[in-house]
Amino acid sequence: MLTISDFSEMCYLSPQTLRYYHSEGLLVPADVDPQTGYRSYTFDQVEQAMLITALRGTGMSVKLVRRALDEPGEAPALLQEHAAEVAVQRQLQDEAISDARMLVGSRPEARLRHVPEATVVSRLVTVESAPDRYDWTAAEATLSAAVDDLVATVQACGAVVSGTPWRGWTRGTEEQRQGVDGPPWLVTVPVEADTKALAALPDDVAVHTFEAREELSIFLPGKSSMAKFATAMSRLTTHPLDAAYVDFSRMRQLPHDDGVETAMAVRALDAS
Repeated sequence: MLTISDFSEMCYLSPQTLRYYHSEGLLVPADVDPQTGYRSYTFDQVEQAMLITALRGTGMSVKLVRRALDEPGEAPALLQEHAAEVAVQRQLQDEAISDARMLVGSRPEARLRHVPEATVVSRLVTVESAPDRYDWTAAEATLSAAVDDLVATVQACGAVVSGTPWRGWTRGTEEQRQGVDGPPWLVTVPVEADTKALAALPDDVAVHTFEAREELSIFLPGKSSMAKFATAMSRLTTHPLDAAYVDFSRMRQLPHDDGVETAMAVRALDAS
């Protein structure tokens, strides 16, 4: 028999960890002195300790490790499932690190630009949300899919996408708002198309002219979130302008591969 001290040194597991594994039923000592409470282990348990250390080293929870030990036949599948979850987590961490580097390296700044007139097509998209909380992640997925679908529709009709698609809030009609908890969005794609291509578009796709305008925009790296959107709104609405203001009602978001750009039209204070 091995004392807990000897077993600890042999397996590179601290006595505290061994006591914890005992309490969790993960590695039960071969013997526990009823009077002193001293734990003793056998050489046969070294292999079990080695396996536990390997599984815990992957980041598996004690609960999942216990299940792998209790059901050896399921252990490979459990490990594979855990590996897939770790891969997703690593990707999210890599994205977060990339975002952090960009935000720390250079503070995003608002910039003023001129946006020329363009022919655009748009489609109304409703994003449902719970009464007590707006699900930004679900909204992002819905809007991204809607943009992709509109781009595919435009191309199928013979039109050419001539710029970055965008989306923005819109009031919509009273009929469109019925039965929808969240605000309607309008997804828009700038196009170059002849009359035949535009006529081939479905009835739910509107064609109109995007008027030239001055615009204040800011780019935030990474995936869009409510916090990033609020940050963009704050930076744009407080940016100093000369005898002008940003029009919140004419806000639009332009998704890019590495982040999201939020823009608002700039209007002169004396504009009607």
